[in-house]
Amino acid sequence: MAERIYLFDTTLRDGAQTRGVDFSVDDKRAIARALDDLGVDYVEGGWPGANPVDDAFFGTSPGLKNARFTAFGMTRRPDHSAANDPGINAILSTAADSACMVGKTWDFHVDLALGIPREDNVTMIGESIAYAATRKDEVLFDAEHFFDGYKANPDYALACVKAAYDNGARWVVLCDTNGGMLPHDIRRIVTEVLAHIPGDRLGIHTHDDTGNAVANSLAAVEAGVRHVQGTLNGLGERCGNANLITLIPNLMLKYEGAYETGIDESELPKLTRVSRLLDELLNRAPDRHAAYVGEGAFTHKGGLHVSAVQKDPSTYEHIDPEIVGNHRHIVVSDQAGRSNILSRLTEAGIDVDAKDPRISRLVEDVKDREFEGYTYDGAEASFELLARRALGDLPKFYVMESFRSEVERRFNARGDITTISQAVVKMEIDGQATMQVAEGNGPVNALDDAMRKALLPKYPELEAMRLVDFKVRILTPQQATAAVTRVMIESSDETGHRWGTVGISPNIIDAAYNALDDAIIYKLLRARDA
Repeated sequence: MAERIYLFDTTLRDGAQTRGVDFSVDDKRAIARALDDLGVDYVEGGWPGANPVDDAFFGTSPGLKNARFTAFGMTRRPDHSAANDPGINAILSTAADSACMVGKTWDFHVDLALGIPREDNVTMIGESIAYAATRKDEVLFDAEHFFDGYKANPDYALACVKAAYDNGARWVVLCDTNGGMLPHDIRRIVTEVLAHIPGDRLGIHTHDDTGNAVANSLAAVEAGVRHVQGTLNGLGERCGNANLITLIPNLMLKYEGAYETGIDESELPKLTRVSRLLDELLNRAPDRHAAYVGEGAFTHKGGLHVSAVQKDPSTYEHIDPEIVGNHRHIVVSDQAGRSNILSRLTEAGIDVDAKDPRISRLVEDVKDREFEGYTYDGAEASFELLARRALGDLPKFYVMESFRSEVERRFNARGDITTISQAVVKMEIDGQATMQVAEGNGPVNALDDAMRKALLPKYPELEAMRLVDFKVRILTPQQATAAVTRVMIESSDETGHRWGTVGISPNIIDAAYNALDDAIIYKLLRARDA
């Protein structure tokens, strides 16, 4: 019979400690609903009383249907009783179903940070858990720095967690707070703790400072814990937390049915969407190399790999990518052969005979262009347009007759330095000549705006297109300011679809135009075929 593993997400609290991450109340609600829909057991919403956002978020229940809404806080202060501690009452007065309380279990921290007798800290833990258990259905105890504390003084660390367990903690969670442990440390110490606290009351919370957070969590589960904490995409301070997006499929798919979670296998395809939702809310590009859900997780580049994958996907893929909501992707590059090209054409919906002589010419064209500096690894839209041009399957939506882009740096009326960018485009659209002028936040933005002004009357679908990433790389640095430049642009539209394009030129504006031109044409092509 499969052992039940309970999943606890702490993205909205521990993940929010990531540098540059600042969730709004609406962000928290969106993430909480996504986690609840996925099927995790606990959603930790934050720390009531710590900041206005968390106070507002806990003001009303987010209406979770599957997960237990959980509030985080500390055990009581030395100079307060549990019932009169403001921090504890801030947790217990919320709409949360459960309370997770953190306390110190490393004698070094008790001596240095609290400055109280060690036995008083044990009493504080027990009294805090006992009082909270009278107000909430479930109380969890996060044993801060437990593994460091256990290595330094195992008897004291055990006394702390036993105080929580004996006073009614549903879960006693062993925390590798500084992320310094390795799997053999976790396995040994958890095994020893299990002699005092049963596994169905024991949890694990790991950080990724040695790059082992997922491995450490799995080691703890293998040793016997039945509760795992982590964050979406491994979000968290310093190097992050254990990544639930990786842990979930590992637990469900890699142990031959030994474990089950609150997530049904039919829900696993939501993993990729949930992972990318978080990145979208944080306004950052998804990690292409993330296990299971990254764009590159099932990407094949070398021609030999592609041939093998087409015959038997299990050769280079450990699971069917659709199980986790991802998909197989064939990258076209200077290592490409006919297999890559044909597979990518099929993915793009281009029907062509495998023996068509134009395929061989396209393969050579791709290799020649990449030798010049183009890359289609991440610029799939530019490759599709290149292929369609080679096959005579690309309509001419417009003709750019000429464009001019300039930057003026000057003093404004207040005597401050200001920079103004302006672009002028001359285009032919549907047989009609047009000229448009636009200013923008930089020459590329001005050029984009001028092109849109010309194109929108004919192609209103461009209104929803957005440039979401812009990367520049110098390909020939030895040529200094005369170097060849490569520009990569990532765009998106109202459907959430994202596509990459590439341009190269000794002139950065010309390179940017090439990538921008491909991005616009690709959007128009998708709109035509929709």
